[in-house]
Amino acid sequence: MTMADAVFLLCAVTSLACAVLLLRGYAQNRVPLLLWSSLCFVGLAVNNMLLVADLIVFPGRDLLLFRNLSGFLSMALLVFGLVWDSE
Repeated sequence: MTMADAVFLLCAVTSLACAVLLLRGYAQNRVPLLLWSSLCFVGLAVNNMLLVADLIVFPGRDLLLFRNLSGFLSMALLVFGLVWDSE
């Protein structure tokens, strides 16, 4: 395992930890922006896990489309939540 592999794994774990903390905050306070932010971080965690799978687990496969799609959907959820919450 190289240093880059460790950084990719730590990014996935950090994104997942942020999602869990945001979901806990939403469960306590019921602020909608916390829900949208947590869903975004779940998507970013999936994105980072796909990156790990693409570069470490299955180096012969190209998961770029799935990685880009998960990143786009997670950002779209956050933007939707920001617009929805501002009205």
